[in-house]
Amino acid sequence: MPISPLNRRPGQTLATMVEPDVELLAETLVAFANADGGIILIGVNEAGQADGEIYADEVEEALRAAVQDCRPPVEFRWHQAAAESGMAFAIVIERSPELHSLADGRVLIRTGKENRPLSGDEIRQLAATKSTGDFEAEPAPGARRQDFDPEVIHEFLEKWQERQRREWTRSEDELLRQIGALDEEGVPTVMGVLLFAHNPQAFFPQSGLTFVKFAGRDLRGEGGEPGYGRREEIGGPLARIIQRTWEVVGEEMRIGAVVTGLEREERTEYPVAAVREALVNAVAHRDYRLGGRRIEVKMFSDRMEITSPGGLPGFITVDNIVDEHFSRNPRIVAALYQWGYIEELGLGVDLMIKEMVRAGHPPPKFKDTPYAFTVTLYNVQERAPMPTWTRTMNTRQAKALAYIQEHGRITSREYQTLCPDVSAETLRLDMVDLVEKGVLLKVGAKRGTYYIMK
Repeated sequence: MPISPLNRRPGQTLATMVEPDVELLAETLVAFANADGGIILIGVNEAGQADGEIYADEVEEALRAAVQDCRPPVEFRWHQAAAESGMAFAIVIERSPELHSLADGRVLIRTGKENRPLSGDEIRQLAATKSTGDFEAEPAPGARRQDFDPEVIHEFLEKWQERQRREWTRSEDELLRQIGALDEEGVPTVMGVLLFAHNPQAFFPQSGLTFVKFAGRDLRGEGGEPGYGRREEIGGPLARIIQRTWEVVGEEMRIGAVVTGLEREERTEYPVAAVREALVNAVAHRDYRLGGRRIEVKMFSDRMEITSPGGLPGFITVDNIVDEHFSRNPRIVAALYQWGYIEELGLGVDLMIKEMVRAGHPPPKFKDTPYAFTVTLYNVQERAPMPTWTRTMNTRQAKALAYIQEHGRITSREYQTLCPDVSAETLRLDMVDLVEKGVLLKVGAKRGTYYIMK
């Protein structure tokens, strides 16, 4: 299996070793098995290049010794793989339904590119999560291979090949088995139905999403009646849910024009990247075992709330959510990563916070309960919807508004100085346009005319 250049940097699901190190191998086997699984590349440096000459028998001997240090033994498969400028060996570890430790009692988890020991409380939380089983990998009751949508599978295959930078030369079903969408008998799994079925909600009604847009800050209006102006139930495979929800949110997000100096910049009500991360995280990490409740996206005038059924998984808490990573649905997460909806594994929350702060908003607020997790994105302040003229204003008019903001008013002569290469008639029409749209107020007459903000 060729090693994708996009996956060769050590991180949440990838480790590299120039030579087989028994102690480090054992630690990494346990850490990957307890977390989201991963790949260990032996004979490869951190740059993804083959480094040194490694033989299969020494890798096999090191693996045998490493597994003896794992309690219980970690299951894996390994094979020779192509790396840049040479050959290497890839050890593939799936997430384990069991809790693994080393012979010395340490329970390790993968955090970024490190193997971190868990505390006593964290071990208990992780054990409780693993005791509930691996729902996404279970066979979907009543589902058949024919329930899958060929168009969605084809779309995923194309994205997978783009991400891997290599062509898949075997059958589609072999790829579906590899990613966990089909089990060994060819039966669709829960993960497979959620990602690829024509109508996943026929099998799991709770797998859809509800979008609601409210006029104000509250669920109800002044008279006690429902305060929402738009409600939409969104279903389909998970990728389609993400796509459609993003379209709906985009339709409802206000867009404003900000003039800085002589530059005009359009800004959305919330940073695009932050909203996208919150939405994808909700779809990827919700507890699909819980029936009766869908993901909810609520837009108020001052905030957006995205609620995902199921509390935080494993040892993840609101306090460590930025630094730690543990997926309830690692196969769904991996598929959405290959699809392109997740840019880099384990960095979504950090990106969300940075984008909100960079845009001048408060950082997201996280609320965790046993049965739901909510991300709230706040506006800096309530703002009236931006008028449509801000979307069509030309650069000359933007310069005029910037000048007025700095000096309080502008005359025709001053506008001509700002735009010396433009005819007087064109500049006059610019001013007429802004006056007619209610942006500027014309004061005086003839040579004494000037314009101010209305």
